[in-house]
Amino acid sequence: MKSTFEELQAFVSIVDSGSIVAAAAHLSQTTSGVSRALQRLENKLNVTLLERTTRKLKLTQEGQLFLGKARKILNDLNEAEDALLKSDNDTSGIIRVDSATPFVLHVIAPLMVEFTRLYPNIEIELNSNDQIIDLLEHKTDVAIRFGQLNDSSLHARLLCKSRLYIVASPEYLEKYGVPEYPADILKHAQIGFSKLQHLNTWPVRVDNEYLTVRPRIKASNGETVRFLALQGLGVTCLAAFLVREDLKQNRLVALFEDQIELYYQSVHAVYYQQEHLPKRVRLFIEFLAQKLSKYR
Repeated sequence: MKSTFEELQAFVSIVDSGSIVAAAAHLSQTTSGVSRALQRLENKLNVTLLERTTRKLKLTQEGQLFLGKARKILNDLNEAEDALLKSDNDTSGIIRVDSATPFVLHVIAPLMVEFTRLYPNIEIELNSNDQIIDLLEHKTDVAIRFGQLNDSSLHARLLCKSRLYIVASPEYLEKYGVPEYPADILKHAQIGFSKLQHLNTWPVRVDNEYLTVRPRIKASNGETVRFLALQGLGVTCLAAFLVREDLKQNRLVALFEDQIELYYQSVHAVYYQQEHLPKRVRLFIEFLAQKLSKYR
């Protein structure tokens, strides 16, 4: 006997929700009904998909393998229904998005008014992680990643390229003077990154090598680094999407514009490879790509 849509849906919902009780609430079904659907599925497959303990559920090796197949079947069916029954603005479902905090605050969040107006039935969950996460482990549909991509299991769509600026506040420069040459940076207070060490190498050269700073003040994400620079605590290097408005409003000053080597950081939307990307995710990625194309 073949598995049914309801059984697959129950299994995937239990995994995503973390418990049978939460899955039942999500599906608007009874706990016993969802539990029986999972049991029927396991009986038909003659395997244990989820190990049950008093505290949590854990995927077995067979469950992990079957989960990917089940997701694809459900996504394919939803995609087929969307294509036949729904226009773009009727598309529904939740999209879980992950990105570094600064990109969420300065780029994605300001676009959400327009996106939710265009697609009022799509739910958005914005999560911020300043380190690279596993998309499946964090139940993430799409993540925004910066620079070189190394994970071959991911599809990627280029959204934009954001150049780097070396900046300081007018108050800092008035107090400590404007550095004339890149080597002068080493005589000034530097603000840098505590975890992403490659961001402490800046696109100016000293003795024919890119300058790597050893900042006295460090932070784990760009938004904190930006705030410290605005407070007049030193010189730093940040992406254009973070400081563009600060430069326009003269809250920060761009340094070495005649000496800097223009470096553009690639910004990609990434998602796990699958034959048919859910329509809601595709619409979100296409929306971002269109809005950010002017930065390419």
